[in-house]
Amino acid sequence: MKTVSFNTGWTCNGAPVTLPHDAQITETRGPETSNGGHAYFPGGVYTYERTFTAPAEWEGKVVLAEFEGVYKNATVSLNGRELAFHPYGYTGFFVELEGLKIGGENTLRVVADNSKLPNSRWYSGSGIYRPVWLHVCEKGGLRPESVKISTVSIAPAVIRVQSPIPVTAEVSGVTGSGTDLELTIPDAKLWSAEEPNLYTAKVTAGEDDTMEVTFGIRQITWSSRGLFINGRETLLRGGCVHHDNGILGAATYDESEDRRVRIMKANGFNAIRSSHNPASKALLRACDKYGMYVMDETFDMWYNRKNPYDYGCDFNEWWERDTAAMVERDFNHPSVILYSIGNEVAEPFEEKGIQTGRRMVELCHSIDPTRPVTCGTNLMIIARAAKDQGIYQDGEQKTGGDVKQKEGGNASLTFNIMASFVGTGMNKGGNSPKVDALTTPFLDSLDIAGYNYGSGRYPLEAKAHPDRVLFGSETFPQDIWKNWEMVKKYPYLVGDFMWTAWDYLGEAGIGAWSYTGGMPFNRPYPWILAGAGIIDITGVPDGSCKYASTVWGLEKNPVIAVRPVNHPGVRPAKSVWRGTNAILSWSWQGCAGNKATVEVYSDKAAVELFINCKSQGRKKVRECRAIFNVKYAPGTVTAVAYDEGGNETGRSELRSAEGKLKVTLRPETDKVKPGDIVYIPVTIEGENGVVESNADRKITLRVEGGELLAFGSANPCTKEQYHTGTFTTYYGRALTVVRAGEDGKIRVTVEDSI
Repeated sequence: MKTVSFNTGWTCNGAPVTLPHDAQITETRGPETSNGGHAYFPGGVYTYERTFTAPAEWEGKVVLAEFEGVYKNATVSLNGRELAFHPYGYTGFFVELEGLKIGGENTLRVVADNSKLPNSRWYSGSGIYRPVWLHVCEKGGLRPESVKISTVSIAPAVIRVQSPIPVTAEVSGVTGSGTDLELTIPDAKLWSAEEPNLYTAKVTAGEDDTMEVTFGIRQITWSSRGLFINGRETLLRGGCVHHDNGILGAATYDESEDRRVRIMKANGFNAIRSSHNPASKALLRACDKYGMYVMDETFDMWYNRKNPYDYGCDFNEWWERDTAAMVERDFNHPSVILYSIGNEVAEPFEEKGIQTGRRMVELCHSIDPTRPVTCGTNLMIIARAAKDQGIYQDGEQKTGGDVKQKEGGNASLTFNIMASFVGTGMNKGGNSPKVDALTTPFLDSLDIAGYNYGSGRYPLEAKAHPDRVLFGSETFPQDIWKNWEMVKKYPYLVGDFMWTAWDYLGEAGIGAWSYTGGMPFNRPYPWILAGAGIIDITGVPDGSCKYASTVWGLEKNPVIAVRPVNHPGVRPAKSVWRGTNAILSWSWQGCAGNKATVEVYSDKAAVELFINCKSQGRKKVRECRAIFNVKYAPGTVTAVAYDEGGNETGRSELRSAEGKLKVTLRPETDKVKPGDIVYIPVTIEGENGVVESNADRKITLRVEGGELLAFGSANPCTKEQYHTGTFTTYYGRALTVVRAGEDGKIRVTVEDSI
C-alpha cells in the first residue's frame, strides 16, 4: 500500500487553494449573517476541484481517497459521477475512486454544503478543513486502519496484532505471522503521559504490500479504586478543547496541533477532551508524541436537535457509521484512553434515549474492548428534559427529531442565560435523589461516568453508587481548587476537565469579562471569541491557567497575575465561565495611580507582595490564592511565598516595559523546511524585552518567501479579519502564521510600526 498527500493543486469555487482549507474564515461577518454561536460568520456552498493524471502503475489497484474532515454534507464525484455523500463534518471517510482514467486526466470534485445555519453551537468552519490522502492499495490487500495493535500484558510486554488478511508483523526484531497474532517485546518501554514511548510495527501482506503502524504499549484499568495506566494510579488534569485553530479558523495543520499540545503540556495539563466531536488525526499524533491522554468524543447531539440543521438531522441514519469511524481510527493511538458518546444530551431521560446510549456503548466495545466508554452528562439537563423544560432549544421542547426553532436562533442561549444567573450553583443541580434515580440507568451503562457541572454529586457517590467511577467532564476553571481537593480525596473520582483549556471561535463572549457593558452571554456582533479559554487563541496562558498549575502542585514559585488596570472606575461584566481576567503582566503604560487587583497563586502558607521593593502586606493563602488591592506603579512587582514557619520558599517578579517601544517578531523555530507552517509571535516590547499591555497598535505585515496564512490577536471583540495581514494587537500581543515557500526562507516585515 502506498500513501501520498493529495493537498495541492485544488481550487475552491474557482480560486486556487492548498488543503487544509477553511472557506468560512474569510467570509464577511455581520450581525445578520448568523448568530454569536457561529461567531457571526455566514455559511455557504463550496465546490472543490482537483484535476490529476492517474499513472500507469495504478492499473489494477484500488485507489482510495481519504478525507479527514469536510464540513459539511460532502458530496464526492469523480469525472462527473457521484461516488459518495458524507454529512457529518467531523469524521473522516474513505472513497474508492471507481472509474479512474488510467494514464488520462481525472477531475475529483467535492461539494461542501454549509449553507443552512444554525447547524452548530460554535464556529465550525467550512470546506475541506483537514488533509486529504490517496491510498493506492493491492486488490485484496492491506487497507488504511485495517491493522489493529493492542496490549495484552505489560509484564511481560505482549502485544496483539489483528488483521483481516494474513500478514507478517515485525516490531523491534520480533516477528510473527497470521491474522491474529501475539508478540512478546523484550525490554519494552511502556507508553504513558510521563514517558510517551512509541513503537513502529512493519506489517507486510505481500512483496509490494506493506505499511507501518505507530503504537504504544499501554494498559488501562479502572474501578472504584481509581484509573490506572500501566498499573499506576492516574489523575486526569484535563481541559476541554474545540477543533478550531484560532486565527487559522478550522484549518488543521500538524504544526498547529503539535503546538497546542506542547503548550498545554508545558502548562500542566495531561489530558484533553475533544469537545464535542472527534479530534483530528494531527492532534492524536501530537498527544501520542508528547504524552497527553485523550477523551475523544462523538457528537454534541443525538436524535434531538440543538439547532435546526445540526447533526440531529442525520443521527438516526449515520450514528453507527460515524461512531465506528472514530473508534476504528483511534484504535492504535495510545493517547486515546476514553471514548465519549456525547455531550449534554437530554435524551436519556426517556427509555429510547437510555437504549440509544447502551447501543452506542456496545458498538464501541464491539470494535475496541480495551477502552472505557463515557459521556459528558449534565444531570440537570436530563432532569429538566424529563419535566418538559429542555434547555438547548430557546424554550421549545424537541422530541423525536421534530424541531421548531426560530431561524437564526442561538441554541446555547437558554443554557448560557441560565448558567449566568445560577452561576456555580449549577454544580448542585444533580444532587437530589429524584435526579439521581432518573439518571442512574444511563450512567450505569457507562464504564466511567462523566459529569458536566455536577461536582455537588462527587461526595455522594461512594454511598449512593459504590461501584461507580467518575470524573468531571466539564467544570468551571475557578472551581479547580475545590474540585482537585475532591479528586485527591475520593479514589473513584479520577480527574477534571475544565471549560475551557484553549479559547475558541464562536459562542461569542460566553467567558469574557467586558468593560463595555452588556449581558455576560450572547454578546452582539462584532464579538467573535468565546473568551472562555485559560489559554488564549494565540497560545498565551492567563492567570487562570497558572492558578490551575499551582493547584496541581506544579509551580515551584508563587505566580503573579494582574487584572487589567487600564479601565479605571469601570466594573467589568463578568462570566460564570471565567473566575478572573488577570494576565501575567505588570506593564500598563499611562496607568500610574490606578487601582490594581493583583492575584498571587501559591500552595504555601502565606505570600507577601512588594511594589518597587515596598511591602504591600503579607496575606494567608486560601485555596492557593491571595488577592491584593493596590495602586499601580510602573517598575517591579514581587511576590514572596512563606511556609508555616515563616521561612521563604520562593519568589517571583514581573517588570514594566522600559524605554522606547518597538514591534518585535520572534519565530518559534529557526529550522524551516519548504512547506512548513511557522508560528511567529508579534509583540510590542520595551527596550528591556518586556511586553507592554497598554499600547496596542494596528500592524500590517508583509511576507516574502512564504504565504501568509493568518495574522491576528486574541481580542474577543473585533471587526478585523485574520486573513488580511492587518490587525491590532491585544494587550501588546498578536500572532502570525506563515507557510514557508520553496526554499524555506521566510522574510516577514512590519510595514506599519510604532
